[in-house]
Amino acid sequence: MDAGKVGLTLKTHCSAQCLDVCKWLIPFILSCCVYFCLWIPEDQRSWVAALVKCLPIFCLAGFLWVVSLGGGYTQLLQGALLCSAVGDACLVWPEAFLHGMAAFATAHLLYLWAFGLCPPQLGLLLLIFLASGPYLILVLLHLEPDMVLPVAAYGLILMAMLWRGLAWGGSAGWGALLFTLSDGVLAWDTFAQPLPHARLVIMTTYYTAQLLITLSALRSPGPKTD
Repeated sequence: MDAGKVGLTLKTHCSAQCLDVCKWLIPFILSCCVYFCLWIPEDQRSWVAALVKCLPIFCLAGFLWVVSLGGGYTQLLQGALLCSAVGDACLVWPEAFLHGMAAFATAHLLYLWAFGLCPPQLGLLLLIFLASGPYLILVLLHLEPDMVLPVAAYGLILMAMLWRGLAWGGSAGWGALLFTLSDGVLAWDTFAQPLPHARLVIMTTYYTAQLLITLSALRSPGPKTD
């Protein structure tokens, strides 16, 4: 088989793979449309509201089960997505806020575990702490005393996840960055002062972040080395 035929075969195979991926992303896209079209008011707390909010994340977990080659990385991402869904449901009810934060902290730890600790890139870690630390301190100044420790712990876990996501690179890095942005807006809107269109910004960046991290399972596992 000559080089031209080989190239055509590879191109056809890649196109088929891309179409297959897009096909299995349709449930996620549709469920996001349902969430934003219904836009259930936050004061209308119900299991229906929780289900509509969680459905896109369940779709991403199902997407990984169907499309990914499997392995430890995929399983950790699926676990993180399921923990995120639990967190989403808890945050529908303000009294379950701490439970939701614990669920998301577990999701971030699973993402961190998936991304691994090599290469260390300690300079990147220092940069993240210098950039995010002052913001976290500002948020903590607006908290009741009993909330300072859990929010501080969550913030540190989130920064660690961002560090490893950026070190891993690719869509995982962008996903980790958007997840951090989403949580940052949520924290300021919840604890400091209400922000205009905060919910739209939070949920748009959140769903995009989860999608990008999920898509990182489709590449060959391994952090960037450059």
